[in-house]
Amino acid sequence: MDESLTDVLAEYELAARSKLTQAAFDYIAAGAGDELSLEESRAAWRRYRIRPRVFRGVEGADLSTEVLGTELAMPLLVAPTAYHIVAHSEGEVETARGVSAAGGLMVVTTRATRVMEEIAAELHGPWWYQVYVVSDRRLTESLVRRAAGLGARALMLTVDLPYTGFKRRGHVAPVSGEQHLVNFGTHVTPGATLEEITAAMRQDESIGFETIAWLRDLTGLPVLVKGVLRGDDAVACLDAGAASVVVSNHGGRQLDRAIAPAVALSEVVEAVGGRAPVLVDGGIVSGTDVFVALALGASATMVGRPVVWGLAASGADGVRRVLDGYRNELDHAMGLAGVGAIGDFTRDLVV
Repeated sequence: MDESLTDVLAEYELAARSKLTQAAFDYIAAGAGDELSLEESRAAWRRYRIRPRVFRGVEGADLSTEVLGTELAMPLLVAPTAYHIVAHSEGEVETARGVSAAGGLMVVTTRATRVMEEIAAELHGPWWYQVYVVSDRRLTESLVRRAAGLGARALMLTVDLPYTGFKRRGHVAPVSGEQHLVNFGTHVTPGATLEEITAAMRQDESIGFETIAWLRDLTGLPVLVKGVLRGDDAVACLDAGAASVVVSNHGGRQLDRAIAPAVALSEVVEAVGGRAPVLVDGGIVSGTDVFVALALGASATMVGRPVVWGLAASGADGVRRVLDGYRNELDHAMGLAGVGAIGDFTRDLVV
């Protein structure tokens, strides 16, 4: 490997701190409450140790895989993160350029600050769309149909944010009303007041398992449920029509002291029992973390903040460099551990 991803991320976070306003930096960096979940999410992956295999003749590991019919060059996706305009003037459009340069997959968020069509135009490979269900379901329906029409291959329903978790810093995103409304604007009722629009866009706290089938039936696309930390919830999601679950504590940004995804993953994988792919995000800051997640049974992983630090520090090239860093470290670890392909991962590789 030419460079350590740890060094790259430290360099980019430091650069972001110097480039961004304090409000913008804190919005990206913050965790909920006392930030215990934020810290523990990173630390939990580092507790695992690898049990390498020998005499496996691995020369250039195959990192490609498939999840829900989508071919991936590596088992790592760009997680949905809101308001990229906070980090870069071109926002999600610039992120998409970097993702495409790295041959990655981006999950475009409901809370994007650039027009969805502009983002999709820069994504030269498959992409997915993340869904927040808002009080006026017609808005969600319109956005979901719009994403599907633009080529989104799956929907990712986030369920751990009925309302925003308390943060001691960065609680409010430093974005304008126009930026916040950039994708909702064409779908709101003409002549609606600001108060009416705000009410219509509020998170729908009442959603239940039936929402999964509703989204699936709108477009026929597979629905992943993001924010699952328990095995029984994972099974209930699949029974309700989910095609996959994502083990996540929202990057430590919602409920402080929520269990770390690295800790929750094994229970969820066991409960799912091979019925569907299980993805995971939260605190994954190295290719070796990705290795551990795959050994624990994840089909793929997602990263959020590291990509945003790259975006803030160096635009599309920063995004590409971060994703390339994960790819190189995972390839390196697989080669040394005797794992030739993603399908060769087994639970006995880590302890």
